[in-house]
Amino acid sequence: MGSVILAACAQRPLPMDDSPAHLDSQLRIGPRRGGIGSQRVALLEQIAATGSLAAAARAVGLSYKGAWDAINAINNLADTPLVARSAGGSGGGGSQLTARGRQLVRTYRAAEEEQARFLERLNRRVRHLEDDMHLMERLAMLTSARNQLLGQVIELRHAAVNTEVEIALTGGDHLTAVITRASADNLGLENGVAITALIKASWVVVAAGDLSRAKLSTRNRLVGTVESLTVDDVASEVVIRLPGGATLAAVITRESADAMGLAEGDTATALFKASSVILAQRD
Repeated sequence: MGSVILAACAQRPLPMDDSPAHLDSQLRIGPRRGGIGSQRVALLEQIAATGSLAAAARAVGLSYKGAWDAINAINNLADTPLVARSAGGSGGGGSQLTARGRQLVRTYRAAEEEQARFLERLNRRVRHLEDDMHLMERLAMLTSARNQLLGQVIELRHAAVNTEVEIALTGGDHLTAVITRASADNLGLENGVAITALIKASWVVVAAGDLSRAKLSTRNRLVGTVESLTVDDVASEVVIRLPGGATLAAVITRESADAMGLAEGDTATALFKASSVILAQRD
């Protein structure tokens, strides 16, 4: 059975504003993990208003490709298509909401109205929970990737297919991710946006010492201190603590670990490709 999920987060006041943080939220309707979010509902509404996927994409700030991918995903997951598309011809092509699509939009907006009334009552009772709410929001993310690093987008470099994303991590480290441009559009990436970088432990290469200035093709080189080593007959897990306090785990072969002779407290460099970084953001 589906569920209505209230994804709450603390909104920070503007600089020089002494007013307390308040709780805001986004609504998803659907299974507990996944479902439909506000941007996709807005896209459906604009399709109903304009009859054009291109116009709807512009209205909600998506690329045409991003909107096309979103509608394909929506139709693939729905019990019956929410958007009907017709090819061009003498009468021209277009996109229209089906009766099922219009029903879903009405349901979402009704739930959103109830949510707004709830938040109004909640904000009258809750004050000064900014740090706790931001932490709880981050802890709510479930993923199989061992490494989850919180950062902030500081630069975007767009190409025809891919987007290169520069991220500043806590403690001063930077990392680079290369994702598709459609994915960057769907995430709503822009400078200043908080983002979580996910890197599987098996994608991280470990080198002894500080290789931050070495001539290597690997874009990401995070230098830290070996915090722990866990060894079995085949593999070794190396956990490196970064300057800002975050940790990065790597799984390497037992033979490689023995050859490097790493010990707790040694300086080591974690290396991984920009294409090995997955970016995630709460919807």
